Amino acid sequence: MAHKKAGGSSKNGRDSNAQRRGIKRYSGNRVRAGSILVRQLGTRIHPGENVGVGRDYTLYAKIDGVVAYERLGRSQKKVSVYAQ
Repeated sequence: MAHKKAGGSSKNGRDSNAQRRGIKRYSGNRVRAGSILVRQLGTRIHPGENVGVGRDYTLYAKIDGVVAYERLGRSQKKVSVYAQ
């Protein structure tokens, strides 16, 4: 008799969740201390005044204030938070 093998489950169909990286607060926005400013891989944007760096390179505000993105040399950028 001819037999057909049991149809097993597909090997496809898995995917990881999105990382949701990018700039979260733009220049001129008011932020509270602890607010996340940028989620990134590596230091594409460097920390400036009153900005801290998390273990995964997340940049966050250390004080309440206003966000400002600035140049750091010819090719790099930094983000600072200034009190107001």
